[in-house]
Amino acid sequence: MDLQTLLFMFFGGLGIFLFGIKFMGDGLQKVAGERLRDLLDKFTTNPVMGVFAGIFVTVLLQTSTGTTVLTIGLVNAGFMTLKQAIGVIMGANIGTTITAFIIGIKISAYSLPIIAVGAALIFFIKQKKVNNYGQVIFGFGALFYGLDLMGEGLKPLRELQAFADLTVQMADNPLLGVLIGTIFTVAVQSSSASIGLLQQLYDQGAMTLDAVLPVLFGDNIGTTITAILAAIGASVAAKRAALTHVIFNLIGTVIVLIVFPLFYNLVSFLAVELGLNRPMTIAFAHGIFNVSNTLIQLPFVALLAVIVTKLVPGDEYNIEYKAKHLDPRFIGRSPAIALGQAKQEVIRMADFSEKGLIEVSQYLENGQKRHAEMATQFESAINNLDRKITEYLIQISSRSLSDQDSKMHSMLMDTVRDIERIGDHIENIVELKDYQKTHKVVMSDTAISDLREMFDLTISTLQEAISSLDNGDTDQARSVLEKEDLIDKMERKLRKQHIARVNEGRCSGAAGIVFVDIVSNLERIGDHSVNIAEAVIGEVR
Repeated sequence: MDLQTLLFMFFGGLGIFLFGIKFMGDGLQKVAGERLRDLLDKFTTNPVMGVFAGIFVTVLLQTSTGTTVLTIGLVNAGFMTLKQAIGVIMGANIGTTITAFIIGIKISAYSLPIIAVGAALIFFIKQKKVNNYGQVIFGFGALFYGLDLMGEGLKPLRELQAFADLTVQMADNPLLGVLIGTIFTVAVQSSSASIGLLQQLYDQGAMTLDAVLPVLFGDNIGTTITAILAAIGASVAAKRAALTHVIFNLIGTVIVLIVFPLFYNLVSFLAVELGLNRPMTIAFAHGIFNVSNTLIQLPFVALLAVIVTKLVPGDEYNIEYKAKHLDPRFIGRSPAIALGQAKQEVIRMADFSEKGLIEVSQYLENGQKRHAEMATQFESAINNLDRKITEYLIQISSRSLSDQDSKMHSMLMDTVRDIERIGDHIENIVELKDYQKTHKVVMSDTAISDLREMFDLTISTLQEAISSLDNGDTDQARSVLEKEDLIDKMERKLRKQHIARVNEGRCSGAAGIVFVDIVSNLERIGDHSVNIAEAVIGEVR
């Protein structure tokens, strides 16, 4: 084959391999649904449990980086402490070795039939669940097909003297191999692809085991770069989690290089005793490295957390997503007390909506991204509490309730729905401001001043609605109804004024759309504040 064909096969195979990994991981994630986030939430009570959760989630996602990014999000959200996150990151490193073991099975000859089965499930069956399984199967087949093409493109390397000399140098100088592995993994953004490539080269006899192993260690360092890139400009928690990933793999690499002859002899011994094929030998080496690294560093999780906290200083304000008051024991023993607990959680949820609205008003004012991030976090917290509180209230409804408790139950159900909708409107305003920044839409000073005035009125109205809910104060609730009339009048007035500005050429059409949509969202928040107040009045009657 000519050089062009070989290059096409290698890079095309690499592309198909990466697509297969991503497609399969996306399919597995769809099959698992929200259970991935719940699993990380529930089974990370300590670092050891975090390791197992990290392994399981990474096997499903087929990417340790994906698990790390998900973990960073949970740390930001207050679902998980940094210590718990370190356990998950360690587990992710073990979970990512599964791909190498899959490759070691060597079923490339069946890759096309597997792709055909996956395609049939995707295109010829209308059920969404079956389509998701089809996506997993298709990605699995594509992984092997891409790997086979890569292998064909790499075959001539065995006869290339320059490559043979390079492998000898890597065997003599392991640090060179580590550097090459790191650079290649950074380039392709996938340690699975790098290790799959290594397995192919070793299988074809193009590299010796003592040259392959240092590159393998470098692949583990290279995979942390994606997390570092994701953490640039992100929160303090995100930076700390990303740095943890780097330190963990660096320490592991240093340790294994110190005892490299022992590690090499162990892998060689297992290959012979277990009758491993060459790709499976690399898979075992990868697995032993990551499992050993985790076992060595797991007792020092607290120390690792202290180190990264010192290296990345700063305060991180975390929103505690988890429900604080929803104790299921009260449901059976005393539904009335359970309702009181639910009300406390609803008030907490309402406080999140108030804080989110304040954050989005500041984002609109100064355009600082941290306000947008905080508003988005509050909206996510509202969504989580919406689900938890609703489930809790549904369980209470199966119990015998007095007339008064039934009224309170209905009021809480309605209020939760209204607060959740307020969260959606907050998110809408964040997106509108993002659009304004991205498309460089300029608003006049008058328009900004008008929005500031309406934000102040809307925030005040929502605060009073929440206070009436907390205190059961019908006078405050009636005051909310009066303020909502002011919001409606202001909305109509601001629309007219802005249309006049657009007609006079003082504001662009794009600015007009953003302005009117923000005003509309604020008016809807006022409506939901009224609904909360009316629910309070109805419950007291």
